[in-house]
Amino acid sequence: MVSAWVRRSGAGRPEAMAVLAVLLPVLVMLAVGLWGLDRGGMWRDEGVTYQVARRSVPQIWQLLHSADAVHGLYYLLMHPVLAPHPGEVALRLPSVCAAAATAGLVAALGVRLCRPRVGLWAGLLYAVTPMTGHFAQEGRSYALVAAGAAAATWLLVRAMTVPPARTKPRTWGRAASRHWWAYGAAVAVTCLLHELAVLLLFAHAGTLALARVPARVWRAWGCAAGAVVLALVPLALVSHAQSAQVAWLPRPGLGSVVRLLSAFTGPARLVVVPHLVLIALALWRPFARRGELSLQAVALPLMVVPPALLMAVSQFWPLYDDRYVLYALAGAPLLAAAGAERLVSLLPRLRLTVPTGARVTLVGALAVTLGFAFQLPLFRLDRTPDHGADNLATVSATAGRELRPGDPVLFLPSIVRRSALTYPNGFRGVRDVALSAPGPSSGTLYGQEAAPSELRRRISRLDHVWLVAEPFATRPTWTPDSPTERLKLTLVEEEFVPLQEITRGGVTLRLYIRRPPRAPQDESALSGGHPVRQPPRGAAAPYGSAP
Repeated sequence: MVSAWVRRSGAGRPEAMAVLAVLLPVLVMLAVGLWGLDRGGMWRDEGVTYQVARRSVPQIWQLLHSADAVHGLYYLLMHPVLAPHPGEVALRLPSVCAAAATAGLVAALGVRLCRPRVGLWAGLLYAVTPMTGHFAQEGRSYALVAAGAAAATWLLVRAMTVPPARTKPRTWGRAASRHWWAYGAAVAVTCLLHELAVLLLFAHAGTLALARVPARVWRAWGCAAGAVVLALVPLALVSHAQSAQVAWLPRPGLGSVVRLLSAFTGPARLVVVPHLVLIALALWRPFARRGELSLQAVALPLMVVPPALLMAVSQFWPLYDDRYVLYALAGAPLLAAAGAERLVSLLPRLRLTVPTGARVTLVGALAVTLGFAFQLPLFRLDRTPDHGADNLATVSATAGRELRPGDPVLFLPSIVRRSALTYPNGFRGVRDVALSAPGPSSGTLYGQEAAPSELRRRISRLDHVWLVAEPFATRPTWTPDSPTERLKLTLVEEEFVPLQEITRGGVTLRLYIRRPPRAPQDESALSGGHPVRQPPRGAAAPYGSAP
């Protein structure tokens, strides 16, 4: 039935064929994104989105002056989304919709720059790439940035292809200006969602260079790009002052390049090799004549330029992470689809029988489906609750089983408090020993903690304390920079002894009891030369003595 409809559309209604080529990837991406959307737990960055977006707008604005300014617009957009019914589905649904829009825009680019079946193949490839499916289900801004970048690229193509030959230069300027204004607005919003999307401008400059466009197009693009940069300057200044938040990022190397290439084409080996072969075919004598815009001239800079620039900058100022260049992935399926189209055109020269019309389109769609089947285990694994590095719901559930109302708790470092902020039920009734002011009122992500002198006084009154810590915080080699964090670590190690330890969801819960005073000589002798240690009333059994 689909084959017959496609044949009829291709024969009499080319517009319907183009619509179908765009609509099918959108539907597939929606299906992939909604599959397993509620996994019963958020990871750490999603927890930040969840607790910040639920604050009032003035509280969000106050926070952005000290942290996460780069995500400010995203938090403000998520605020009304989470207001009616906060939860995992509401948190991730905007990313699903954004990924579906990106798949449709990738298909639309293929349709406009080549033909409908190329657009269909490119959109489907984008929808079934595991990296796309992962970020489609993450409550962060990256899928929205990818959608904005794809929309901006489509608007660039539309602005560049306004036919000047049919109008006088002055009339052409008026006709094209609205397209360039729309393009500039799309790039600006995308960059405000995440400032590293500004590298998209360099990719688009590469497109103009490869297309060898006339000077008037360069001038129009330059005005739009300049306006974007000016709009981004305030955000860049504020976020630069908050650069300590990304101090953990390492310098990328060859391994980062290999991982990104694998993520863009699909990690499964049976998918990577054909994908790379098709991209190579697309780049074999790829570019059109001067002033003509080809698919390769758009897709190649989009795929290569932003990651390459960010990796180069990160050799001196580490800023690279693959999620920051998710928007560049759109170039890979476009090139692969163009390579498949070139392969179809080369087969008759090899005297091979080639299906024609709708059959070629369906064969390509079936090949994409086969690639998805090879990668299906990766999609399933990504949707398991404990697949990620941490699961805040698991930490909260463990705390709910082990902690009792009134138990004192220390979070080491303070960012571990995100578990209690995202899933508070497991920590209900416990005493947060170090907390001085909660995050919403203090304008911080995780709350303001007491000064070292006050913290020392609070801990001195405790006979036991639960430490909720990142695994690295319990290693002897870790030395925190904050005086408060150093004091927590020092007092716990010097004045308490561990009694019980549990590790769940990427976080360690450890019960400490206070060291008893030095025992008299005769009492030590009765205990075999060692002081007698008594656990606090109501404390759990020592680690290893009970299931």
